[in-house]
Amino acid sequence: MKSISIVILTAVLMTIPAAAQDKAKAGTHESTIVSRWIAAWNSHDVEKLIPLFTPDLTYEDVAFAQTSHGPAELRKFIAAEFDSSPDLHVELVNSYIQGGHGVLQWIFSGTDKTMFKTGKKFSVRGVSIVTVKNGKISRNIDYYDVATLMKQVGLLPSENSAPKN
Repeated sequence: MKSISIVILTAVLMTIPAAAQDKAKAGTHESTIVSRWIAAWNSHDVEKLIPLFTPDLTYEDVAFAQTSHGPAELRKFIAAEFDSSPDLHVELVNSYIQGGHGVLQWIFSGTDKTMFKTGKKFSVRGVSIVTVKNGKISRNIDYYDVATLMKQVGLLPSENSAPKN
């Protein structure tokens, strides 16, 4: 009886490292999607971003109330982003993805060419909430403060130029 308990205990203990390795692999897989997402945005190549998403993707830009469904609509949205800011840069601040759900905190910067047509530089913080399925993003929702962006490009008064009461 004692030898059976030892065998069972040994079998259980041997499965723990395997489970931990599976979890570590999943974490690595999820962190890989984050690094590929950032690199693809910074490449300014639409075709590097599209493969990171599932065919049934939904990509939502909350600040501009724009939602893209599927690769064709996403391709059009991304191309417009690259056109609106030719020097677009995304800097990863922090990210957390686990169990297929996560958040990427980033800084989006560049020069406004066609968004508001000001030719001025901007830098705005934001987050993307993502759903990951089979190593690809199926849902991406971006939140950022467009008022801050508009202040930086001169379309809204900054705090320093606001009228005093």
